Amino acid sequence: MDINKRNNVTVTGHGNPTLVYGHGFGCNQNMWDAITPAFESSCKQVLFDYVGCGESDLSAFDAQRYSTLKGYAQDLLEVCDAQGVTQDAVFIGHSVSCSISMLASIARPGLFKQMVWVGPNPCFVNQAPDYKGGFEHQDLEELLDLMDRNFMGWANFLTPVLAGENGASDATNTRLNKSFCSTDPLTARVFAQTTFFSDNRADVPKVTVPCLILQHRKDTLAPLSVGEYLHHHLPQSKLEIMDVVGHCAHMSQPELVVAAIRSFIDFS
Repeated sequence: MDINKRNNVTVTGHGNPTLVYGHGFGCNQNMWDAITPAFESSCKQVLFDYVGCGESDLSAFDAQRYSTLKGYAQDLLEVCDAQGVTQDAVFIGHSVSCSISMLASIARPGLFKQMVWVGPNPCFVNQAPDYKGGFEHQDLEELLDLMDRNFMGWANFLTPVLAGENGASDATNTRLNKSFCSTDPLTARVFAQTTFFSDNRADVPKVTVPCLILQHRKDTLAPLSVGEYLHHHLPQSKLEIMDVVGHCAHMSQPELVVAAIRSFIDFS
């Protein structure tokens, strides 16, 4: 199988290190358009769409494979293999891609030398007695029920949750909504179930790669408590709280994300 075609792989720039980008649920590689120009002259950059997202090959979608985040982690590993990326890359991911990269880094030690996570959340469901992931289980069940009953209505509901009420420009809202609405409903439903009901907290301490946690100050999908949880449990991490409302700083305030990446990445 042609992985580059399957995952709509795009490669730009040249130099070291290689930056590999992973998008969030309902999104695609184009969401990084405001970030990649800053590194094009100094780094090779690899972008891709998970199967079922963006311009990927929908015929390759397997509901069983993608019923767990390990299936998406396998996409990430296979994209790296197809590009000859075997070690010392830097992963830059948004939302659920942070958990996906966590699994990939555990499965393939040495593949990534650093990881940058924008709005990570290893478990979106609140867990007694003291983990606040952002949602009650019933809230997410109702969200998926809305998705089943009214896909466009679900997309219109979720867009401002990600963008943040009054926290993003009309252009950001429009891009997010267009991405949600253009996603195949079947594959989106599987990815939503997998994203919102995965619990990767037990994997967090297994990550040996230095991680930069970019936390939004006001984020419904990844509250401040989640960033603090990750910072406490990751063996090597730096927590940076950005003065951003919403879940998509790489789109709404990319200059903050670029600056944070520049200060964190080892360019040697």
